[in-house]
Amino acid sequence: MAKEFTLGKDERLKSRKLIEEIFSKGQRISIFPYRVFYLFQKNETKIVTSKLQCGVGAGTRSFKKAVDRNRIKRLTREAYRLQKNELQTKMNEHTQSLLLFFIYTGKELPEFAVVKEKMAIILQKLLIIADENRSSDT
Repeated sequence: MAKEFTLGKDERLKSRKLIEEIFSKGQRISIFPYRVFYLFQKNETKIVTSKLQCGVGAGTRSFKKAVDRNRIKRLTREAYRLQKNELQTKMNEHTQSLLLFFIYTGKELPEFAVVKEKMAIILQKLLIIADENRSSDT
């Protein structure tokens, strides 16, 4: 049985080097309450273990308590995990990998329904960007 809705260890963005590269060389889109940094890479790097990797963050300026920041990150990862399949199949067809980093920029704790709705919008936009990026490479 294939594990369809998982977010495994190799799909999480943990490398400090890759995270810094996303912020310095990558592009971003903003869909309130998220700012998403993304970077398309050729698959020649040794660090990238999966075609699609993501990281999540929430700022301490808006959320002083670690409990609140962790809840936001947990909700974001869950919404991403449930909806990433279409983007993942698209990236498996390509010869590139996609690195993502989601930053929550809202001022109040979100409900899961709102997070899931915004994540769907973000992933649809990323699908369009991936198609444009693929057509410009060929």
